[in-house]
Amino acid sequence: MSTVLLNVNGIEVIYSHVILVLKGVSLQVPEGRIVALLGGNGAGKTTTLRAVSNLLAGERGEVTKGSIELRGERIEKLSTAQMVDRGVIQVMEGRHCFAHLTIEDNLLTGAYTRKDGKGAIDATLEKVYNYFPRLKTRRGSQAAYTSGGEQQMCAIGRALMANPKMVLLDEPSMGLAPQIVEEVFEIVKDLNQREQVTFLLAEQNTNMALRYADYGYILENGRVVMDGKAAELRENEDVKEFYLGVGGGDRKNFRDVKSYKRRKRWLA
Repeated sequence: MSTVLLNVNGIEVIYSHVILVLKGVSLQVPEGRIVALLGGNGAGKTTTLRAVSNLLAGERGEVTKGSIELRGERIEKLSTAQMVDRGVIQVMEGRHCFAHLTIEDNLLTGAYTRKDGKGAIDATLEKVYNYFPRLKTRRGSQAAYTSGGEQQMCAIGRALMANPKMVLLDEPSMGLAPQIVEEVFEIVKDLNQREQVTFLLAEQNTNMALRYADYGYILENGRVVMDGKAAELRENEDVKEFYLGVGGGDRKNFRDVKSYKRRKRWLA
């Protein structure tokens, strides 16, 4: 059985001292696995990632209850830099490349905190190019003039330059063509299997996420309403109906489709 790398236990997150966004979220991420946070826009996925990486303060948010542990160490009070030192890197939603820098310069910014010398950094850069050959081709291009898919690959590659133990990946499929989304997820799976990088990813594309993840948590309105092995969630009738768009042919209107929100077991 895998060691638990990340343990989130009953956290509540409040923005601006009044807006309750997460309401007792608990989850575990085993070392060397891919865990998906699923749910619609506004479900609390990004907030959960930011709580783990300690990026809430910039959004006037804070964890007010519960605990977050990395390898048994409480991390709620650590700075983002301290999280990077512990091998936790977040890839933000929307790619966020430095538009005026080249692809290669963007990648090298990810190695800024490393202390193991130029040779080791060059070796990691070559490894990133092996995973993302498209970036090697565009290494001298300004990021602003590359495609959305290339910018997403650059953002993930930049995270890898820090030699992370765990990557928090926020909406990797957003705005990308389906074939590019599949390419990105294939690379995530490859990195997980070959480099043993642990991933916690937030994703609205439930179908794609459950194909590549080992385990999934479904969030609704700031709560975990269902969790399980990815293969089991893919076969769950409620998940098929409400997140994969399969089944429910006898439903007559939108109000009926939304009736699952009134089922007590979703909020048990």
